[in-house]
Amino acid sequence: MQFFKDLNLAAFTAGFVAVLVGFTSSVAIVFQAALAFHATPAEIASWMWALGIGMGLCSVVPSLWLKKPVMVAWSTPGAAVLATAGLAGGFSMGEAVAAFMVSAALIAVFGVTGWFEKVMNRIPVAIASALLAGVLARFGIEAFVAAQTALPLVLLMLAIYLLGKRLMPRYAVVLTLVGAIVFVAARGQLAWSEVVFSFAMPVFVMPKFTLAAVASLAIPLFVVTMASQNLPGVAAIRAAGYGPDSPGGGIPVSKIITLSGLATLVLAPFGAFSLSLSAITAAICMGKEAHEDPAKRYTAAVCCGAIYIVIGIFGAAITGLLTAFPKELVVAIAGLALLGTIGNGLAAAVKEESHREAALITFLVTLSGVVIAGVGSAFWGVVAGAMALFVQQYGQQRRGEQPFTESAANPGSPSKP
Repeated sequence: MQFFKDLNLAAFTAGFVAVLVGFTSSVAIVFQAALAFHATPAEIASWMWALGIGMGLCSVVPSLWLKKPVMVAWSTPGAAVLATAGLAGGFSMGEAVAAFMVSAALIAVFGVTGWFEKVMNRIPVAIASALLAGVLARFGIEAFVAAQTALPLVLLMLAIYLLGKRLMPRYAVVLTLVGAIVFVAARGQLAWSEVVFSFAMPVFVMPKFTLAAVASLAIPLFVVTMASQNLPGVAAIRAAGYGPDSPGGGIPVSKIITLSGLATLVLAPFGAFSLSLSAITAAICMGKEAHEDPAKRYTAAVCCGAIYIVIGIFGAAITGLLTAFPKELVVAIAGLALLGTIGNGLAAAVKEESHREAALITFLVTLSGVVIAGVGSAFWGVVAGAMALFVQQYGQQRRGEQPFTESAANPGSPSKP
C-alpha cells in the first residue's frame, strides 16, 4: 500500500504530537461543556467516542483519498462557548444536541454553497499568514513560559531540539519528544494512575428543538466555529502550500467543511458538538518536520486521525494515557514543533511593505487572545487587519497614488500576484 511506503518515523511522530497537543490542551474544556448540560459519566464517554470517531474518519478518509494532509478537530472555542452558555441557560442534554445539529446544518450549508471559501479568497495572503502566526505564536510563547515551573525539562528539550536541527533535522521533534518522556519518566512525573482501561460506548440522546437553545447555543456555536476554527484552519492550509493554486490542486476547503458539518450532524446525538478544520494541529502535520516531501505529509494526518479513532474506541484509557504527561512537556513540544510554521507565517506576513502594517495589526490582535461578544481573537484580528488595509489603500486611491509594491518601486520588474 502506498501509504506505508510514504510513511516515516517523523510523520508518525508529527501525528502523535498533534493528538497530544490538541487533546491535552482542551479536553478539560470539553468535559466542562458536557457537565454544563448535566452529562452522566456514560454520556461523557459517549462524547469522547463520537468526537474521536468523527475527527478520525474526517481526517483519515480525505487525507488518503486526496493524498494531502486534511486535519479535522473539535472546536475548542465552541466547547468554551457551550460550557458558559450551558451553565447560564440551564439547558438539557436534548436541547444541547438539537443545538449541535442546527449549528452543523449551517456549517454544511456554508460548505455546499462555497460561501465561506469565497470570503476567504478575498483575504490577502499577508493577512491570512499573520492570522496563522498569531494563533500559533501563543503556543510558542507558552513553550518558554513553561520554564518558570519546569526549567530543567524545558532547557533539556530546547537543547535536544537545537542539536537535532543541527545533526538530524528530519527527526528533531522525534528526538525532543523521546528525550522529554525519558526525563519525566526517570523523575516519576508521569501520572500512570490516571490510566484506567475501559471501552467507550455510544449513548444516543434524543434532540429537543427549542428556540432558546437555537438562539443561545446553536448560533453562537456556529459563529465561533467558523470564525475561530475554520478561519485559521484555512489560513494554515494555504500557508503550508495546499491552497487552490498548489501543484496538483489544493485541499478542497468547501468540501471538507461540508464533510465536517455532515459528520457533526450524524454524530451530534452521541455527543459530537462541533467538528471543524484544525489550525494548530494541522500546522504540526503540514510542516517540514512532518516530512521533507510535501506530497507525503498526508501520512502524518492519517496517523493523527487513526490515533483519534483509537481514542474514541478506548475512551477513558487513552484519555488517561495522554493526560499522564506533565503540562509543561505538552506545551513545550507544541511550541518547538511549531517554530518553523510561526517563522514562515511571519515572513510571509511582512514580505510586502504595502501590507506590512495591516498584517502586523492582524498578528497582534490575534496574539492578544481578546474575546469580544463571545467571538475569539482570530476573527477580530482579520477584521482589524482588513480595516487597516482598507483605510491605507482607500487613502492612496483618493490621492491618486499607486499602492507601494515591488513593481511600483521598480516599474521594470514584473508584478507579483
